[in-house]
Amino acid sequence: METPRLEAKDLVKRYRKRPVVDGVSLELSGGEIVGLLGPNGAGKTTTFYMLVGLIQPDAGSVWVGSEDVTA
Repeated sequence: METPRLEAKDLVKRYRKRPVVDGVSLELSGGEIVGLLGPNGAGKTTTFYMLVGLIQPDAGSVWVGSEDVTA
C-alpha cells in the first residue's frame, strides 16, 4: 500500500471555545483529485487552511509524506 502524500489526523480548530473543525481526518495519495463539500460555516475553509499551513490546528496533525508539518 502506498504511503499517503498528505494525511490529516484528528484536526480540531476552535474560535473562542467554539469548535469549527472537530476531528477531521483524511488521506490523499498522489494524483488524486478531491472536493470538500458542506454548508456555509461547516469548516471547509478552516480545514483547507490547516492542511496548507496557513493556520495551526488546536489538536491533531498534518503529515506530508512521513513528515509532521504541524510540529
